[in-house]
Amino acid sequence: MDLQSPLRQELLKIIKELGYRRLDEPIRLASGALSSDFIDGKEALAEWRHLRLACEAIVETVTDAGHRFDAVGGLTMGADALAVGIAAVSDCRWFFVRKEAKQRGTRRWVEGAQIGPGDRILLVDDVVTTGGSIFKALDIVDETGAETVAAVTLVDRTGLAGPEFEQRGIGYYPMITYESLGIEPVVPVAAAAAKTAS
Repeated sequence: MDLQSPLRQELLKIIKELGYRRLDEPIRLASGALSSDFIDGKEALAEWRHLRLACEAIVETVTDAGHRFDAVGGLTMGADALAVGIAAVSDCRWFFVRKEAKQRGTRRWVEGAQIGPGDRILLVDDVVTTGGSIFKALDIVDETGAETVAAVTLVDRTGLAGPEFEQRGIGYYPMITYESLGIEPVVPVAAAAAKTAS
């Protein structure tokens, strides 16, 4: 990963100082895996100056790679602050994907900008382990007819999402990886179970 950009170097410092903790005992992550390395992207970017810097770094990375987008969003809550922040710094629309369809009224999955055919989407998430959240959001965006042109995560803890995005023809840009943080990659539950069984 290229950390030559001053914005990305500063973002790495912010995540290390404000969003990373080494715990005495491992905790269960959303992916189901256990890890003593805890990363909280929302806490790290709780000040607007830090969130703005992260969003500027993301926009710089994605536009330097040749992508243009009309709307930005992802699965709530991991994507929420990033989506609004990126929309603010790039003057585009934002949306959130619900974890389940609204149970009343419109019964829709997507809140905020209503996306559809012709829209170019930047998909975001704060921390990716196996990619379950970001791929759920991608599937729902696909159902609207909008085109996801790129996906970004603040921190990628395993490197597993990249090949899946590549297979789908979507550029994937983790801003920070477990390697740049100097921590071990998370071992997904299925891989850990297979290792224990052998």
